[in-house]
Amino acid sequence: MSHYSGPLLTRPIAETLLAAREADANEWLGSLDLGRTKGSAPLQTDTWEWKGQRYPYPHKLKDRTIYYWDGDEFAPVSRFSGSLIKLVPTEWGAPTFEIDGIKMLPTSKESPFEDARRKVALVEPRDKVLLDTCGGLGYFAACCLEAGVASIQSFEKNPDVLWLRTLNPWSPDPEEPAHGGRLRLAHADVSQAITQVADHSVDALLHDPPRFGIAGELYSQLFYDQLARVLRRGGRLFHYTGSPNKLTSDRDVPREVAKRLEKAGFKAQLALDGVLAMRR
Repeated sequence: MSHYSGPLLTRPIAETLLAAREADANEWLGSLDLGRTKGSAPLQTDTWEWKGQRYPYPHKLKDRTIYYWDGDEFAPVSRFSGSLIKLVPTEWGAPTFEIDGIKMLPTSKESPFEDARRKVALVEPRDKVLLDTCGGLGYFAACCLEAGVASIQSFEKNPDVLWLRTLNPWSPDPEEPAHGGRLRLAHADVSQAITQVADHSVDALLHDPPRFGIAGELYSQLFYDQLARVLRRGGRLFHYTGSPNKLTSDRDVPREVAKRLEKAGFKAQLALDGVLAMRR
């Protein structure tokens, strides 16, 4: 799926666009790709222009919603196919996403992109072959590419999340020439796909699964044994678990994870909001 290159609007951006028109300005200056770049949009009475295409002025946009041009109107970046999946703006520029109202990336203290960068640094991806189990919006992959990873294989099970990625300018495009073919993104369930990954074929692992109640199989001993099988000796794994006090009321998920990883053949310790482990 090719990446969208048109404008992305939020309510605050739309309000500044309309205010510029009301002030009889000839152009609007700002970002229409969620803070990635800045540019100017020439303004006319009934339309405004971006990258050579004219658009109508937006009206009645909702808070906490990102809009894209679908060819007829500015439509929300959301889909409902069993669950409501939605790209959600943040004060940091890089968006998060929600599934049925549950925020999938931390955003309270820093950008979800910066959060990903700190976690990726723990596995030292430069010049390594890396496996990204649950790709999501691709922030782990983007940070690995930025850090000089040799190659990264990423899996994502949910087709609607893959669609969100095509609309999110912060999500890396596997077909982008600048990435040099280093990112491979597969639409697949990693709990099954990992059985096809060769023994000891990756140098590092990033595991950012949905919460335990949604994807318990990705916290299982069976799955951790598979992670140990594909990782080379001395290879690092970062496993996001989140805050156990917020996600669960009666379980210490990080310590449970660390215990299972130890059993699978890792040396594990708590780190950031997850577990950092090394293959013994």
